[in-house]
This record gives sequence, C-alpha cells and structure tokens, in this order.
Amino acid sequence: MTSRAIRILGIDPGLRRTGWGVIDVDGNRLIYVGCGSVESRDTLSLSERLLAIHEGLARVLGDFRPAEAAVENTFVNKDGASTLKLGQARGVAMLAPALFGISVAEYAPNQVKKTVVGAGHADKNQIRVMLGVLLPKAHPPSADAADALAIAITHAHHRQSVMLKLKVAGL
Repeated sequence: MTSRAIRILGIDPGLRRTGWGVIDVDGNRLIYVGCGSVESRDTLSLSERLLAIHEGLARVLGDFRPAEAAVENTFVNKDGASTLKLGQARGVAMLAPALFGISVAEYAPNQVKKTVVGAGHADKNQIRVMLGVLLPKAHPPSADAADALAIAITHAHHRQSVMLKLKVAGL
C-alpha cells in the first residue's frame, strides 16, 4: 500500500444493528480492512440504544482511523415511527465520524446497488456475490456488515476521477 491510499468507513445505520465496513483505496484498487456491526439491545431505552451505537462506532473510528466516511440514506417506509427511529440511528451514524473530524458522504440505497452490482434493484445475495469479487478477503458476518462494505465501495468509486465515475454509471 502506498502513501496515497485512502481509508474509508462505510456505515449501514440501523437501530437494532448498525453495520460498518472499512476499506483502503489505492488508485483503482480496493483493499479489505475490516467489517462488523454494532448492536443495541431491544430492552434498552431509545437513548441508551443510540448511545450504544455511538460508542460502538467511536471504537471502530478509534481502531481503524478512516480518512472519510459514507452513510446510506434512510429508507422511508409506511411506518412513520420506525422511519423516525431509523433516522435517529442514522443521525448518530453521521455524528460519530463528524466528531472525529471526518467528512461524511451520503448515498441512496439504489445508488449503492447500482455501483456495486450494476443494477439499482439488486438483492442482498447479489451484493454479497459482488463483494466476493471486489473484496475477496472479506467475509462479512451479517447483511449489515456486507451493506456497509458496499457503501464504502460506493464512496470509493464516486470520489475517484471523472473517467471512473463515467465507467461506473455505464456511460
């Protein structure tokens, strides 16, 4: 790895489980660093669950020292209360890197799928298959960790040169 490598943290926010994935980007090369999830127990109050997410992400940030972070946009569903709680978890997921002085990019779920798989409506299995191709050393323990790696990959692709952006978009 050369000195121009950039470390990126991808975060898939969730109240029950927040996935995280760390990659290094060296030119066009993607290098797997680590992944996992931060969990909060259903029996805790909302504030305690948000604190657990923050503390877990702060540990990841301290251990891996990423230069940049990316978070998936909230999926809005029919249950307003669930969407609001997910939004609060997402707020914590954006705050944690910001407290470390790290910029946070945001990506829509369909953009993540299109970047990693080539189709905006790909399923979780297709994402896992492409992760195996793009990051062969990665073996995410959960769908949340896999999604977080996909978010990090999306950020890696969209922060690169104009030529790579056009290639990812299929133009």
